[in-house]
Amino acid sequence: MNDRSIYPFPAIVGQEEMKTALLLNVVNPRIGGVLVRGEKGTAKSTAVRALAELLPGIEVAAGCPFSCDPARPDALCPDCARTLAEQGSLPSETRRIRVTELPVGATEDRVLGTLDLERAIRQGERRFEPGLLAAAHRGILYVDEVNLLEDHIVDVLLDAAAMGVNTVEREGVSFTHAAEFVLVGTMNPEEGELRPQLLDRFGLCVEVRGADQVEARLEVVTRHAAFEAGPETFRAQWSQAGQDLARSVVAARELLPAVRVPEGVLRQVVQLALDSGVDGHRADLVMVKTARTLAALDGRREAGREDVRRAAALALPHRMRRKPFQQVAAGRGKVEQLLARA
Repeated sequence: MNDRSIYPFPAIVGQEEMKTALLLNVVNPRIGGVLVRGEKGTAKSTAVRALAELLPGIEVAAGCPFSCDPARPDALCPDCARTLAEQGSLPSETRRIRVTELPVGATEDRVLGTLDLERAIRQGERRFEPGLLAAAHRGILYVDEVNLLEDHIVDVLLDAAAMGVNTVEREGVSFTHAAEFVLVGTMNPEEGELRPQLLDRFGLCVEVRGADQVEARLEVVTRHAAFEAGPETFRAQWSQAGQDLARSVVAARELLPAVRVPEGVLRQVVQLALDSGVDGHRADLVMVKTARTLAALDGRREAGREDVRRAAALALPHRMRRKPFQQVAAGRGKVEQLLARA
């Protein structure tokens, strides 16, 4: 059942770059998540919750805290694997995509989960209390004010997002479970920056700000007033647009494996990465994945130069070298100059 308190995703005024980055990641989670930077009151959390409601439901093993996929017997948790072995099948149910929120004060045990060492030693059983990464599996992990988290917690999140698994080890006892999720971090740069090493680990990064035109701001106010006055009526007005967008996401997921990137386009990616002076190869890889996904969302089987230009604007600015105390936004201007010459 739809939650009448959730604002419709297509009804969000402006913020097109943020909406595009979110859609790209739900079509292709291998892009590596998105960091949304900007002032308060710019629809960051609204967009994340609205996006989850937009997506089709998923089939999960009934009662499983890890949301195991019955269609993937190779990635089942120990309990589901045991049930499958004993009964020959897994009872399943369909549920909506979850948004798991990570609080700023979360401990490492709360994020990763904990092992009952006493039970493991005395009884030889691995008893695992699932954490937030387990809850986020096959959904969206939303981290508001990610810049205020301890660096080692951010490292843990980014490692799990990149690997798709979470491994907890305590005194020689370990437990591993699947942890595939779309990572969305939001932050207000005025409250502090992330270290460059952590910024680089986010696939895409977008800047959001309040509308600076009268008509746009008026539209924001008008739509929110209509939503608060009658949520069900307002949601019904945007229902068709939401359904169309959901179908485009499903179609893009199906098309994505068939999308190719010609050599000339790959050369454009590499040259942009070299010209921007980024470290390593992550920027190149993310640009290719993003360009392919943009093509898939557009219903095309081949990524082109314009896809690379759009991908570069999302994947390069936060990875560019900056002087001390220089804002990430400074990289955006340099990327725009590079794209103007590309």
